[in-house]
Amino acid sequence: MSLNATPSGERVHIGFFGKRNAGKSSIVNAVTGQELAVVSDVKGTTTDPVTKAMELLPIGPVVIIDTPGIDDEGALGELRVKKTKQILNKTDIAVLVVDCQQGITEVEQDLIALFEAKEIKYLVVYNKIDLLSEPMQLEGDNICLVSAERKDGIESLKEAIGKLAAVENKDTYIVADLIQPNDFVVLVTPIDSAAPKGRLILPQQQTIRDILDRGAISIVTKETELKHTLENIGKTPALVITDSQAFAPVAKDTPLDIPLTSFSILMARYKGQLEGAVHGAAAIGALQDGDTVLISEGCTHHRQCGDIGTVKLPKLLEKTTGKQLQYRFTSGTEFPDDLSAYKLVIHCGGCMLNEREMKYRQKCAADQNIPFTNYGIAMAYMQGILKRSIEIFPNLRDVLN
Repeated sequence: MSLNATPSGERVHIGFFGKRNAGKSSIVNAVTGQELAVVSDVKGTTTDPVTKAMELLPIGPVVIIDTPGIDDEGALGELRVKKTKQILNKTDIAVLVVDCQQGITEVEQDLIALFEAKEIKYLVVYNKIDLLSEPMQLEGDNICLVSAERKDGIESLKEAIGKLAAVENKDTYIVADLIQPNDFVVLVTPIDSAAPKGRLILPQQQTIRDILDRGAISIVTKETELKHTLENIGKTPALVITDSQAFAPVAKDTPLDIPLTSFSILMARYKGQLEGAVHGAAAIGALQDGDTVLISEGCTHHRQCGDIGTVKLPKLLEKTTGKQLQYRFTSGTEFPDDLSAYKLVIHCGGCMLNEREMKYRQKCAADQNIPFTNYGIAMAYMQGILKRSIEIFPNLRDVLN
């Protein structure tokens, strides 16, 4: 991702679904005005999801996802269908492409049922109308008639997608609603072997932007300089926000009258999962010898020797619980449907995942009665400072009592 690009997690995810040879890839190319997907008359040309981040008028930043045919066959076809269904977990708007010569079949009806079960806004697009001898007579707010070959109806389709995207967008903030214009906000960002060279990690970048949008002032420092910073800025900050790995020294150096929280806690709230993650952290105290903990990353960055997920969290878990635990690590799109083998799920902040996918992962755990929390909340809990770090959220003050 370019440093100037909108993060994937902040883009509207638009998925194109349907049977093989319905014209999904042709419609993707027509809507985007680019040759994003390979097109042919051979069924099953698209064998894996094709993802492209781009700007799409009138919507703005989007992720376009072209999927394999949902009716693919054979052992390999079953894997492709499974991958296609996984895409639904991150899809904000679904476009169901139907060959108008075949009409709606049981396959499309099953997809519509999935859209509705997952509360995904969707359009039904009848393609290949240029091949009909008589015009189709279909009406409905979510129905579009198009010819990808002739580009007929494509602008109307884009407008329909834009209307759904406008409904999908809502005002949410990382930190702006917790501060006032001209407030000082101190951000603590450790620079260690795991820090990316020459830049800040995404949650830190996003938080700084949110502070700027609010008209407040962000002051960035390392944990080793925090005490000196607080003594010399000449004004009591409205808030101190720290990387979870530095929670202990930051809590020690931050006076109790200054609110303290972490980037990870703010991201959990931003993704709509904070309260559940706070409840989930309490399960750490119930872990027993031999229990397995799933530690999941939303991105696929190269893991360093001091990686928080694979090194620091396991060490802190065993130090806190005194138990010998087992671990499984996942990253990127890999997240198991069956969580019955785990006593706890600890997830990263999910800055590279959209809100829908984070809520899906949390719901998977909730449906199976598996506690779910995130890195920062777990670390704050284990270091005895979670209660202080969520005091700025009035609705959570009684959760840990």
